[in-house]
Amino acid sequence: MSISRLARARRRAKRDTSAAYVLPPTVSRADLLEKGSDRPFRTLVNDLFTIASRMEIVRAHLGRRMGISGPQYSVLIAVAHLQGEAGVRVGTLARAMHVSSAFIASETGKLARLGLLLKRPNPHDRRGVLLTLTRAGGHEIDRLSAEIRAVNDLFFGPLDAKSFTALCAAAQALVKGSARAMHYLNTVEHESLLALKAAE
Repeated sequence: MSISRLARARRRAKRDTSAAYVLPPTVSRADLLEKGSDRPFRTLVNDLFTIASRMEIVRAHLGRRMGISGPQYSVLIAVAHLQGEAGVRVGTLARAMHVSSAFIASETGKLARLGLLLKRPNPHDRRGVLLTLTRAGGHEIDRLSAEIRAVNDLFFGPLDAKSFTALCAAAQALVKGSARAMHYLNTVEHESLLALKAAE
């Protein structure tokens, strides 16, 4: 770059920094603002991204310790939690994990082939199946139970009983709110696709 062009570039950069960009508010609800500022909200979003990323790392680690994927680990734990005496239905498991029944059917099929889950016909609904842990599946969880407790105690240890209860309620509210946000995004994408097709 010539000296004159470099000087012009520096002058432009100086002009650009003289009027720093101001981020518009990323949320408009008064309850989510502090004196009109969304800074606490942005901090929360960054914290949630960090927590989600670290939770993913934890479940991937625990899954690897069992020779399965992170999502498969979550499915196995959820079946153990919900199976009771008779087993848990695919739809019930999908709703509890906030995923599709197709995802549950796929992952439980893989776990069944690994000998960790048992899929048997539902005597009350011949079209459905009931899911239970096999002896091997229970053994794998028992083998890691001390490590699972240690990680969870460290991860959630900063919470006392009051803040834990508040977090549970807030998380349930965010699950509902995020579902509405997903519906909004799907609507926007669908309308954009229709607009593109109409313009062709």
